[in-house]
Amino acid sequence: MAGDYLVDKSIATILGSIGMLILFVTWKKRSSRLEIIAPLGWVLTGFYFFNDISFYIEHEDPVLTLMSAATLPGAVAIAFWERNVVEKKYADALRWFRGTVAVAGLPYLLIAHVPMLNILAIWFVAWQSAALLSFAGGAEVTLGDTYANPANSSKVNWEDWDGNKWFLTEDMSEFSFHTELLVNGEPLYINFVLACTAIQSMIIFVGAISVLDIDWRKRVRALFIALSLIHILNLFRNAGLIWLQMGYPDWRWMNLSIFEFGHAYASRFVSLGAMFLLALVLFEMLPQMHKHVLSLLRPLGLAPGKKRSQS
Repeated sequence: MAGDYLVDKSIATILGSIGMLILFVTWKKRSSRLEIIAPLGWVLTGFYFFNDISFYIEHEDPVLTLMSAATLPGAVAIAFWERNVVEKKYADALRWFRGTVAVAGLPYLLIAHVPMLNILAIWFVAWQSAALLSFAGGAEVTLGDTYANPANSSKVNWEDWDGNKWFLTEDMSEFSFHTELLVNGEPLYINFVLACTAIQSMIIFVGAISVLDIDWRKRVRALFIALSLIHILNLFRNAGLIWLQMGYPDWRWMNLSIFEFGHAYASRFVSLGAMFLLALVLFEMLPQMHKHVLSLLRPLGLAPGKKRSQS
């Protein structure tokens, strides 16, 4: 199937799930006897993401192509580090990272492979984005039909789709499901997909915060701040892109419409900046997470070193 690089996507998903389960168990159990299998979890997890590299090549996405290409060698490097780590601060940071990847990855795989959860996430965010734009006076934006997109056939209305709605068992196209948007009852030709929900960004912070060894009230407070901010900013992002397409439908730059340019480049740059600022805020709130991140960056030479004292 398109997008498979080394093995069938279903096999890669199973391998990735096993890898994340290994990471979760080795994080949760705190057993030195289980630590020996942690490297295998890293390699299987890295292979799952690496397997999609040709998918991003086919869709001419250089950023995600490079990120996918780096996952397997990065995972192998972490696995090697796991086998040879000696210092406690690095061992603690690697254990935290194991929990982060597992707690973030497993729920995302569940949502991505359970069509009903996928659709509910799309409807939840699409409805709020449309309501925000309508409230702002741009136009009456409503949700249209929802479709399933099989890999080897044309799109099918969600109600008429005969696939398994509780577990994805067939090959799907790039965006498995989407919901159309209507402006004053007319199609806008903008579709909401799972990526528009910002669930990928949210789940990263869920994993990073929830596995910290700190008081549960601090975790809840940090999660509330991170998730609510990401969700609100994403609603404004979605509403802004829709408004730009409605207001400037004929705008073109390098053969890109204003929606395509804003979605693929401008909003991605702004989103990364917002994520960076949010991470800085959380580092102040959760110094233990900051400490773990610095420990993981040390082998790359990216963590700041201690200043030498001067006489």
